[in-house]
Amino acid sequence: MLNIDHFELYSVAIITLLAVISPGPDFAMVSKVALLKGRREGILCALGISAAISVHLAYTLFGLGILLANNIWVLNTLRYLGAMYLIWLGVSALWPDIKNMFSNTVNKHSEGTIKQGLDSGNKGINNQSAFWTGFACNALNPKTMLFIVSLFSQVISDNTPLVIELGYGFYIAFAHFIWFGLVACLLTSEKVQKKVQAFKVWIERVTGVLLTSFGIRLLTD
Repeated sequence: MLNIDHFELYSVAIITLLAVISPGPDFAMVSKVALLKGRREGILCALGISAAISVHLAYTLFGLGILLANNIWVLNTLRYLGAMYLIWLGVSALWPDIKNMFSNTVNKHSEGTIKQGLDSGNKGINNQSAFWTGFACNALNPKTMLFIVSLFSQVISDNTPLVIELGYGFYIAFAHFIWFGLVACLLTSEKVQKKVQAFKVWIERVTGVLLTSFGIRLLTD
C-alpha cells in the first residue's frame, strides 16, 4: 500500500491551482482562439497546453529538469525562443493595423478596415492548428519549466514513489486542460458571443498587444 504524504498532496494541489489560474500567455492565447474561432478550437488549444505540460513533466521526472534549470544557456535559449514566438503571434495579430498605419490608408470608422481585421484574424487562426498553437505557447515558456522543476524538487519529496509522482503529473496536466477548457467554454457561451461580435477586431488587437507584451517581458526578465 502506498504511503501518501497528505501535506505534500495538498501543497501540490493548491500550488498547481494558483499557478494555472494566474494570467499569462496561455490565458491570452486560449481567449483569443476561443473568441475568434469558437469553442472547439479553444478546447483544442487547451488540450495543446495540457500536452505541453506533459513534456515538462517527462524531462523533470527523468532528472533532466534540474540539470536544465541550472544551465543558464538552456534557460536563455528557451526564453528567447518563447519570447520570439509570443512576439511573432502578437505582431501577426496587429499586422493589419501596422500595415495600414505605414501605408496611411487606415480609416478607423470604415467598414472595410473592420472587415479586413476580421478576415486577417480568422485567416491567422485557420492557417495553424489550435492544438499546436497552445502546445508551442506553453512548451516554449521557461516559467512553466521552472514551476514544474521547482515543484518536483522543493515540494515533492525524493522519497515519493514514482507512481504518485506520475499521479501528480497527470493532475497538473489535467488541471491545465480543465481550467483553460472552462475558459474556452465560458468565452463561447451564447450570451458572451452576442456581445463579442461587434468587438472582434479589438479583441484581436488587445490580445496582440498582450502577447507582444508577454514576449518583451520574457526577453527583459
